[in-house]
Amino acid sequence: MTAYTKDEERAWHLDRRVPIAVIVTLLLQSAAALVWAGSANERLSALEVRAVRIDEMVERTARLEERAKAASAALERIEARLER
Repeated sequence: MTAYTKDEERAWHLDRRVPIAVIVTLLLQSAAALVWAGSANERLSALEVRAVRIDEMVERTARLEERAKAASAALERIEARLER
């Protein structure tokens, strides 16, 4: 056995006993995780855009409902005056 200095004991090193297959597998898993995270980010961005559009549609619908109520009230007033 060889004597290691404190720096050599603390330093990270790759031993020849680690098979290349393990290293390749770790790299492929890391790449797959990054691809998955990227696609999840794209889906989230699409959902955020969709939520903004839905908010706009809700606001438009509320405005149209108010206009319809006002038109209905005006029509009722006209009908009431015609009945007199």
